[in-house]
Amino acid sequence: MIRSIRLGLAFCLSMASLAVLPPASASAAAADASARRMELPAPDKTGGMPLMQALAQRHSTKSGYSGAPLPARQLSDLLWAAWGVNREDGRRTAPSAMNRQEVQVFVALDDGVWRYEPGHSLTLVQEGDWRSKLGGGSLVLLYAAPTAGKWSGMHVGSVYQNVGLFCASAGLGNYVHASNASALDGKLPLPEGWSVLIAQSVGSIR
Repeated sequence: MIRSIRLGLAFCLSMASLAVLPPASASAAAADASARRMELPAPDKTGGMPLMQALAQRHSTKSGYSGAPLPARQLSDLLWAAWGVNREDGRRTAPSAMNRQEVQVFVALDDGVWRYEPGHSLTLVQEGDWRSKLGGGSLVLLYAAPTAGKWSGMHVGSVYQNVGLFCASAGLGNYVHASNASALDGKLPLPEGWSVLIAQSVGSIR
């Protein structure tokens, strides 16, 4: 009888001690979520080169990249130019048929591959530096869309043309290529029937 009481008291004390411990698993999950998300600075929507001058200077650059990372502000402006929200109704800087917005933009940086989110932030989806396997540069943009989509090529082309014009304005090199676009096949969290259609290397030139 006494032994049973002692066991019962020991159990109650152990449960009480657990109750006052901090919720470690919840804290760890919150820290992990924070580590996998990167807020971008607000884009500068007022600067840049005049459009006609940017069109005159737009060209592809296939070599001479320094590999140096872009400043946070320039990365922010680049991604907003590519596929950012530019109206209060959620529409983007590039057009899409019936506003379906069936494009996802990923950016390979030196610390991982990140998905660009509509709220102007990045979510980590793949760890590691994949840039050399994807074509090189300060970063590589990956454009994913429905593989069999009727308008997918048009949608993706509109986005990478935005990037080309931004690079001309900002003095950055860029080139669009398909040869390395499949390097992350099966590793990105894409909807069923989607794939990376093309890649675009961007960066500072030596």
